Amino acid sequence: MPDRARYYITSPIYYVNDAPHIGHAYTTLACDVLARFMRLDGREVRFLTGTDEHGQKVEKAAALAGMAPKDFTDKVSQNFRDLATAMNFSHDDFIRTTEERHIRACQGIWQAIAANKTPKGNANIYLGQYDGWYAVRDEAFYDEKELTTGPDGKKRAPSGAEVEWVVEPSYFFRLSDWQEWLLEYYERGNPDFIGPTTRRNEVLSFVRGGLTDLSISRTSFKWGVPVPDAPGHVMYVWLDALTNYATALGYPDPNAALFRRFWPADLHVVGKDIVRFHTVYWPAFLAAAGAEPPRRVFAHGWWTNEGQKISKSLGNVIEPHALIARYGLDPVRYFLLREVPFGQDGDFSHRAMVGRLNSDLANDLGNLAQRVLGFIAKNAGAEVPQPGAFAAVDEEILAEARGLCGRVRALLAGAPNAPEFHRALEAVWALVTKANFFVDKQAPWTLRKTDAARMSTVLYVLVEVLRHVALVLQPFMPDSMAKLLDQLAVPAAARDFASLERRLVAGTALPAPSGIFPRFLDDADR
Repeated sequence: MPDRARYYITSPIYYVNDAPHIGHAYTTLACDVLARFMRLDGREVRFLTGTDEHGQKVEKAAALAGMAPKDFTDKVSQNFRDLATAMNFSHDDFIRTTEERHIRACQGIWQAIAANKTPKGNANIYLGQYDGWYAVRDEAFYDEKELTTGPDGKKRAPSGAEVEWVVEPSYFFRLSDWQEWLLEYYERGNPDFIGPTTRRNEVLSFVRGGLTDLSISRTSFKWGVPVPDAPGHVMYVWLDALTNYATALGYPDPNAALFRRFWPADLHVVGKDIVRFHTVYWPAFLAAAGAEPPRRVFAHGWWTNEGQKISKSLGNVIEPHALIARYGLDPVRYFLLREVPFGQDGDFSHRAMVGRLNSDLANDLGNLAQRVLGFIAKNAGAEVPQPGAFAAVDEEILAEARGLCGRVRALLAGAPNAPEFHRALEAVWALVTKANFFVDKQAPWTLRKTDAARMSTVLYVLVEVLRHVALVLQPFMPDSMAKLLDQLAVPAAARDFASLERRLVAGTALPAPSGIFPRFLDDADR
């Protein structure tokens, strides 16, 4: 049993100004794999995803669509639910920021922040006027020093979003008073709080450069959570959005069963473009409200398409449903987490996808399973073989198999750059490669004629290796590994990681094997 029995993981909540794309699928997939792994590893898991439905950008998108904001968000939020179903995500809750429970939580955190003092003894929230630059696309405020001027003469945020000069009454959060507290938290209180290391360094540099107070209310539009006792003010969308992680556990009631059981969050997985909101504003908001900050925030990179930046104007947005229809669900899940180190930018290409599908899945793992199980069906009575004494070479590969889950666990849960999905999958494929070499070297087809007892031992070793591989790969490719475990006659009750200590029982009948990963053929190859 892991040191901590409970695990709370969240994706960001996705902004409902447009349809879901590969980036949304990628982020939630990472969370899903970790949630599934932790469940199989004996932990009680809470996995949250959802949609962010307030703010000026949503209000404008709804107006362009000719719809009321609530009707617009109802429609687009359902698209994200549909994506979660299509990707086979195992979330426990799907939150929408237009829900009453969330509005109560937002107003509760505002009141808690307002009731407390900063580390320097000042009021956390005060009324003032905001005069500065704001990017509607990012829903973010920017200092002049962060902006650049484009060829068109317009000022732009680091993200490329156009900014506008905003003047309006606003409540402010005294973020400047939390600078030293944040640095202490990053450097001593929780050195693994931000991952990967590159993002941690960026955040440290930003905070050391000096923090200014943050505008946390708007008066120029209405689509948001009303500020308590402040008519005309709605909450800054990021204070609203970030609070969702606590809403889903029953906040603002500190005695809510889920809140007491799972808070603080073990991991927030986010895109690199929103790391500042999660690692600077969010822990400061929570500390100001008297709540414990999350344990870790990990920011991943972005995808390009065939070497090009993805954009609607270029018409190269990667639509997840189309990927699934073309390549299959589990191959897509595998590719997204195997192809690129999590935390770095990556490029999607048809050639790379087909390469992974045909080489890694069909040739390496699929062919290994088909060779072994097909041979047993034809030459070993279609049952788990009876092993004899294990030779040194058998013990070596069995030891590799028994240690696989531990190696993968370390890569998914160790700091500072975990989760390292690509390295975890590399570790699994190192064992698959070794098993394929073992088959070729031991040549059971030859042993069938010369040493039937040794043949049975070799085959038993191979099905045990396949069992370990299939069990450990379940979080990544749940449907495909369920099929492989079915073909190994592993009972449903023996598919968690505690069951890795068991062994297949000789003489157990095995069903007729069938291919798990068919090769992908382009039209020209058919």
